[in-house]
Amino acid sequence: MKAEMKSFTRKPAAVFFTFVFPVILVALFAWVVEAEGDLFARSQTHYLPGYLAFVVLLTPLSRLSSTVARGRDHRRFEKLATTPLSRTDWFLAHTIVNFALIAAASAVIVAVTVAAAGVELAFSPAAAAFVLFAVVAFCGLGVVIGRVTGSEDGAIAMSNGVGFPMLFLGDTFIEPEALPWYVSPVVELLPLTYFSRGFRAATLESGGWGFDLAIVVVCAVAGFVAAVALLPWRS
Repeated sequence: MKAEMKSFTRKPAAVFFTFVFPVILVALFAWVVEAEGDLFARSQTHYLPGYLAFVVLLTPLSRLSSTVARGRDHRRFEKLATTPLSRTDWFLAHTIVNFALIAAASAVIVAVTVAAAGVELAFSPAAAAFVLFAVVAFCGLGVVIGRVTGSEDGAIAMSNGVGFPMLFLGDTFIEPEALPWYVSPVVELLPLTYFSRGFRAATLESGGWGFDLAIVVVCAVAGFVAAVALLPWRS
């Protein structure tokens, strides 16, 4: 875990897109929302899950997919297979590091959003649970992408190709009702949709987040199992 954390801090681009870019995004959306346009007519707090999705979704997808693809290409997993370290240990270590980074970045994003919106949010344990299980789910998806792609560049391209459409279709910035009829059903199939709805309900004390949390937990379990099974430990 220490090696993974050091690897992150040595990459200025990774630090920028994890901590600085989401803050810039919040500032830009604060200006757009204040303009009271037809597309973004909700309050700042309504779009908070979308801000968080930049790190909760895109960070584990890009980091895990590129790490797995690079490790496979350089035959690092074959070397790890000769040590006491197991696939489960490897995935848990990377997931813990990513959760620590994402939790810190999420705290910054929430603080900036609260300051911009001038409101108070309810920080319930359920909100933290949504972040935790979503990170596990998307770390697992990142491993799967890294395994099925042929190179590190291909893994990064696919993670962006999967992540960015989900970022805007997962009930984050655009209301599902505003989407074309043939796109709306896709929204219900995306794990980010249930993170967005559940986190929004948990922080705004509107209730009804239990079903959404259950779906996110199921996705986390599926991501964990898929990641451990597909790691190229002895490729």
